[in-house]
Order: sequence, then structure tokens, then C-alpha cells
Amino acid sequence: MKNNILKFLFGLVVVGTLNIGCTSDLDTEPLIELSLDELLSQDPKAIEGILSRLYGSFALSGADGAGSSDISDDAGESPFLRGIINLQDFAADGMKNRWGDNGLDQLTTTSDWTAENKFFRYLYNRIFFTIPQCNNLLSILPNVDVENKEAITSEVRFIRALANFYLIDVFGKGVLANEENFGQTESLPEASRQQLFDFVEFELLAIEPLLLETNTYGRATKGAAQMLLAKLYLNAEVYTGTARYADAAVYANKVINEGPYRLANDFVSIFSADNDTSTEIIFPLIADAQVSQSYGNTTYIVNGNLNSDTTPLAQFGATEGWGGHRATKAWYGLFGDLATSTDDRAKLFWTEGHNYEMTDYKTWIDGYPSVKFRNTSFSGSTVPSSFSPTDFPLFRLADAYLMYAECAIRNAAGTDKGTATQYVNAVRTRSNASAVSQGDLTLDFIIDERGRELNLEGHRRTDLIRFGRFTGGSYLWPWKGGVQNGASIPASYNVYPIPSSALQANPNLTQNPGY
Repeated sequence: MKNNILKFLFGLVVVGTLNIGCTSDLDTEPLIELSLDELLSQDPKAIEGILSRLYGSFALSGADGAGSSDISDDAGESPFLRGIINLQDFAADGMKNRWGDNGLDQLTTTSDWTAENKFFRYLYNRIFFTIPQCNNLLSILPNVDVENKEAITSEVRFIRALANFYLIDVFGKGVLANEENFGQTESLPEASRQQLFDFVEFELLAIEPLLLETNTYGRATKGAAQMLLAKLYLNAEVYTGTARYADAAVYANKVINEGPYRLANDFVSIFSADNDTSTEIIFPLIADAQVSQSYGNTTYIVNGNLNSDTTPLAQFGATEGWGGHRATKAWYGLFGDLATSTDDRAKLFWTEGHNYEMTDYKTWIDGYPSVKFRNTSFSGSTVPSSFSPTDFPLFRLADAYLMYAECAIRNAAGTDKGTATQYVNAVRTRSNASAVSQGDLTLDFIIDERGRELNLEGHRRTDLIRFGRFTGGSYLWPWKGGVQNGASIPASYNVYPIPSSALQANPNLTQNPGY
């Protein structure tokens, strides 16, 4: 159950937070007096709490509640998941934010990106909070006696690989920090995108056979490693210059045919408060309205899309509406006429009191709020809450279906377009959308279907880059380049700038071209 992992998180692990002084990229003071090996020697069962804390680094700001932070950045603005949504969805076509915050405004308008933007720093710092903590534990595990050591070690390596994946995808380079250079006082050398890719690939291939088929809810499984491998290979041409679509299809197919996952019967159930029972979610980032309160998990998504002026908070199980996020016609326009569409996904926009056109991205009623995520239980009673109890489905089965289909459309070896059509139709008909024929499967179709199915789940910017639609002017969306109808943006925006604080901390790092 969800609460089992959360009890570890806020009980034992308040004591077990780790020191991350392995690189000069981020200067953080140790948070405990006991060393990790001393802690584990006194209580080998502490490993469960420490491991839970590592998982929690993706969804929470700190171990002492929503106002606490593991790092020196703002506890509300800087959590890992909030960074993923900001940099992957608000910088893309489907979602915009109206608050006008310095830094977030530049993401919403894909304009004026600089190394001083605090939101770039937030995600970079979260990455280099999580990776050294993993290295700390990995350096100690061989020397302590804990149960299921091989599986636990593999989970820690998965968490580190996941953090490195975002380093590869978002910043394109960084440093390669592992247990071998943990504790090194000299600044680590810069690692290229290819070097980081090779490292993550090696790690995932090594641990995939060792991870459990099923695990405690919220922890990594064999399927989670297979999904991350599929995503790494799907974007390999962007990351390394060499396409690996056949490899992506292999691992997407493993998830589909070898794992215990099946599509949920109802799309909305995947984004409801009781989604911890979903058969579709492969790897979640856990949220709880009481035990793991955070302004950076799905609370950010739910509350940000609601405002008591136009949206009924109680209908979605919320007690607060922040009035910040709205979808644009680049998302809801993919469904055609929302009033007549049979697609259940088309119903997940709040249109009453709002305008179809986003004439001014800072005006709340311009654009439709997304009510895809909500605090209500799908199959039970709901107690409205100010913090969200809904877990974030970082990896889910429908994505594996669509990844396989994309690989087939790209004529990857070992794929079958008939099978791809079946997978796409399984996703579509689940939401009462019309079935498509094999002839309908084109790259234009699949990028749109990924938008219909996966928007606001942290994939959109990466998808648009892979399809050659993010930078340049061939595909425009509302407020791209800071212009209402969209404008071309430079190719340098395919990666974010390395934060100036990281460049100052490590003289071996260099800035990405164009910044």
C-alpha cells in the first residue's frame, strides 16, 4: 500500500538524510551526525527508510513537510516533479502558466532563456541532490549486511539512472558522478551527452535482470527499468546522433508482453486519488494529502489548474485553487470540437467561463484549465484537501503502446505495423475515441496521439524535439517565442543552459552553445 512507503519516509528517514558532498556542483551541509555506514551498522532495517527517502526526492521538497527543503532553493518552487512539469510541459505547446514569475514566464513563452533562470537551477540542483545521495548509499552497501542486497542495490542504481536521464534530456551534459568518485574533492570533469547516455544505458542493462517483477508500491521494478531503457533508446538520435528505435521497441514490447501491467478500464481513474490501485501505472511518484505534503507533487498540477472564480474546487476534491495553469488550443484543438467529441480525454478541460483562444497568456480566462488530474477518488469517498493525494504516473503502459507504435511507423527492425495499430486502438478505444486503420499511422498522427494521451505528464517537450517540432518555425503554438500566434525559436533551445551557479562551482563545466 501507498502509506507503507510513506511511513518509512517520515519516520526513520528524518534521521537518515545523507550528505551529498561528492562534487563541487552543489554545496550542501551534512544533515546528520551519524555516517551512513554507522547508521546501517546500528540498524540494518534503516535501509528501507533511506531507500524511501531517495524515491521521495523526486516528489517532495524535504523530509519535514511542504515548507522544508533538502537544498537551499525555495521549498515550494524547487521540487523535482515541479521542475519536470515546468520544463517539459509549460515550455511546450499544450500548457501555459499565467503568474508572470521571473523565470517561469520565460518558460511559458519559450523566450529570453538565460543561465540565470532560477527554474533551470532548481532542476539541476535536484538532479545533483539525488545522484550523490545514491552514490553515498552505493559506496556503503557492499560493506554492510542487509537483506535483499542485490535487489536494493539495483533500485538505487535505477534511481540514479533516472536522475541522470533528466540531466541528459534537459541539459545535454554535466558531470558523471558515481560511487567510484564519491567523496572526491576535486571538481569532476565535464561529461558529454554521449558519455552520460552510455553510463545510463550500461546501468539499466545491468540492473534490468536483477530488479523484481513486482515490488512494494512506489519502488522500481523490472518494468520501470525497461520503460526507462525504451525512453532512452527512443530519443537516442537526439541524444547521440544514432537512432536506436529497434532497441526502443524491444524494451517497450517487454513492458507490454512480459510485465503484469494492463490498461486501466477508465482513463480518469489513472489520475484520481486512488490511482495507487491502477493496473496501468508502472512507476509512480507518490503523493499523500496528509503524510507527504508538497507544493511540488501533483498538488502543483491540481491546484494550479483550478480557481474558485470559474472552476468548482469541490468537484475535483480540492480546497484551494491557485489560478495559474491553462491548456492551449495546441492541446484541446487535437480533439476537434470538444462539445461533440466522443473521446473521454476531450472532456478533461474546463471550458465554462473560459475562452478558446489564449489572446493573453496572463489572463486566467484565456485558455481552458486541464482537469485531467484531480483529488477525487475514482471508486470511493473523497475528502477535499489542500494537498493532493494523487500519485504522478511517471511511467504507464499506454506510453509503452505508443512508443512501440512510433518505432513501427519509423520502420524499426523487428516491429509490426499491424501490432502497432492494435496497440494504438487499445489506447484510443479505452477513451471511446474512434479506432484507426493501419494507413492512419503516420508520424503526424502519433505525435498528436501522444499529446492527446500524455500531455501534462512530463513528456511533451522531449517528444516535440524528437519530431523536429520544438525549435524553428515549422510548428508554431500559442505564445511560442513570446508571440500570441507563435514565432520561431533558435535551435539552441533544444537543451537548456547550464545554470550559472553550476558553472561557478565547477570550472570544468562549459556553457551550452547559444547561451
